[in-house]
Amino acid sequence: MLRLMRNPVASSVKSHVREIGSVVMQPKLKDFSISNEPILAYRKGSQERAALKEALKTTAATCTEVPIVIGGKEYKTDKVVYQVMPHDHAHKLAAFYYADKKLLELAIKTAVETQTKWDRVPLADRLAIWERAADLMAGKYRQELNAATMLGQAKTVIQAEIDAAAELIDFIRIHAYFLKECVKYEPISENLKVTKNSLRYRGIDGFIAAVSPFNFTAIGGNLAYTPALMGNAVLWKPSDTALLSNWRIFNIMREAGVPDGVVNFVPADGPVFGDTITASPHLSGINFTGSVPTFQRLWKQVGDNLPKYINFPRLIGECGGKNFHFVHESADIETVVTSTIRSAFEYSGQKCSACSRMYVPESLWPQIKEGLLREIKQLKIGDVQDMATFTSAVIDDKAFKRITGYIEHAKKSSNLEILAGGNYSDSKGYFIDPTIVQTKDPKDRIMTEEIFGPVITIYVYKNSDLMEAMKLVHTTTQFALTGAVFGQDESFINCALEEFKMAAGNFYINDKSTGSVVGQQPFGGGRMSGTNDKAGGPHYILRWTSPQSIKETFVPLRDINYPYMCE
Repeated sequence: MLRLMRNPVASSVKSHVREIGSVVMQPKLKDFSISNEPILAYRKGSQERAALKEALKTTAATCTEVPIVIGGKEYKTDKVVYQVMPHDHAHKLAAFYYADKKLLELAIKTAVETQTKWDRVPLADRLAIWERAADLMAGKYRQELNAATMLGQAKTVIQAEIDAAAELIDFIRIHAYFLKECVKYEPISENLKVTKNSLRYRGIDGFIAAVSPFNFTAIGGNLAYTPALMGNAVLWKPSDTALLSNWRIFNIMREAGVPDGVVNFVPADGPVFGDTITASPHLSGINFTGSVPTFQRLWKQVGDNLPKYINFPRLIGECGGKNFHFVHESADIETVVTSTIRSAFEYSGQKCSACSRMYVPESLWPQIKEGLLREIKQLKIGDVQDMATFTSAVIDDKAFKRITGYIEHAKKSSNLEILAGGNYSDSKGYFIDPTIVQTKDPKDRIMTEEIFGPVITIYVYKNSDLMEAMKLVHTTTQFALTGAVFGQDESFINCALEEFKMAAGNFYINDKSTGSVVGQQPFGGGRMSGTNDKAGGPHYILRWTSPQSIKETFVPLRDINYPYMCE
C-alpha cells in the first residue's frame, strides 16, 4: 500500500513575492546538469525485482478506494466505478467516484482561487518541490508506481519501468530543468543607469483542465503537473483505466509539497467534464491526450464559447497516429524484423507511436516475412506478473471490440490476408494475439485508420515503384505522429528526410517508431495527430506561462519635447 504523510509545506500556499524595484524579477537559480533516469534491469536475484514482486503482491491484494479530491477535501458520489485488471477483468483493483457537474464547478472555483496564491510562490520553492517529488518517485515509491501500472494497465515489467518510473521522473526533473534554463534569459538593458528590463514567468489566471490517457502513467503526471509547475491550477481528469497509478502520482506530489487546490483530482464522465469546463469563463487551457473526435469536440466547444472567456484558452493535444515503417531495398533485414516486432506488439500496440503499417520492397519481402513469422511465434502473451511475458491484454472491452473488428475485416476482405495471429478471447482477460496482415490495397481502411492494438498491416511494393510507395505514406492517412525508415543507401535516406518531412513529428532512421525519451526526442505530431507542442522538450513549458515584460526607469522624464524639436 502507498502510505503518504503530508508535508507541512503543502498545508498552506506561500504568499510572499519579490518586490518590484531594481531587483531582477526572476530569482537566480543554481546551475546543475541533467540526465535521464536510469532504467533498472530486473534481473533474477536483483533488489528491484524482489521489491517489485512484493509491491505487486500488496497492490493486487487490495481494492483501493479512491476519492475525488478538491482543495484537499475528499468527496464521494453515488456514481461508483471500478478499475479492473485488463488481463483478469474479474479482479477489481480500485473503486472510485465520478465527480458530477456540481463538484466540477466547485473544483473550478477552488482552482481559480488557489491559482493567484500559488503563482506567487517563488520559482525556487516550486522547483524544490519538484525535485523532492522526482526523488520520491525514483526511490521510495518506484515499485508502487510500477505495480499499479502493471496490474491496472496490463504493462509488462519493462514497459512499466520505462513509463511509470523513468519517463515520469524525467518529466518531473527535465521540465524543471528547462524552466531553470528559461529564467537565465534577460532582456536587453542598454544602460542600467537609465533603465532595466526584466521578464518574469506567470501562470495563466483561471484554471487548466488536464485530460490524461490510460496508456502512459507518465503522461498523466506530465499533463497535470507541468502546467502546475508554471504557476497554474489544474483540474485533473485521469483515465478510468489508469486510475490507481494516477492516484499514486497525485499523492506523491502532495507529499513532496504541492499545496491543496493546485491540482484537483476529479475523475468524471467524459462529456460531463468537457461540457462543464468549456462552459466556465475561467477556462485558460486544456492539456489533452486522447482520441481525435474527443479533442475536436472540446475544440469546437471552446470556439463556440470564445466570447465568454477571460483568456483565449490554450489548447494542447496529442491524438495518436497511424505510424509507419518504410523499408528500402538496402535495409538490414534483421534490424527491420526486430524493430517492427517491438514497435508493433510491445504493450499490445497501445502506444501512440506503435507501428501499425509497413511498406516493404518486393525484393526483401520473402526474408522479412520469414523473420517476422519466426519472431512472432516466440512472443509469450499472458499475465504481466510472469517475467517471461512479452505483452498482455488490451485495456478494456471497448478496445477489445474495436481491435477485433479490424481483425474480422481482414478475415472477410479479399484484399487482406492474415499471416499470423488473428485469434482472440475475452473470457478471462482482453487478450488479442499479435496479428500480421498483408494487403493488396495500400488504401484499405486497415492501412489508414488508427487501430491502437496489436495489429500491423504490410504492403509490398515493387522496387521500381519506390517514389509512388513513398507518396502513399503521407497521402493516405490523416495522422502524422511517428515514422521510421530503414536503409543503408545514403541517397535514399536524404530523399526520405524530404519526402517524409510532414509525415511524422518524430522521425527515426534505422530504428523503430517507438521509444522516444524525454529530453532526447521531444514528442508530438502534426495534422490530426495533435498540436505538436513537444512534451519533453525545452519549449513545452512556455505553453503554460503568460510572461510579463517589465521596464523600470531610473531617470525622471521632465520634458514632453524631443531635442530636435527645439533646434
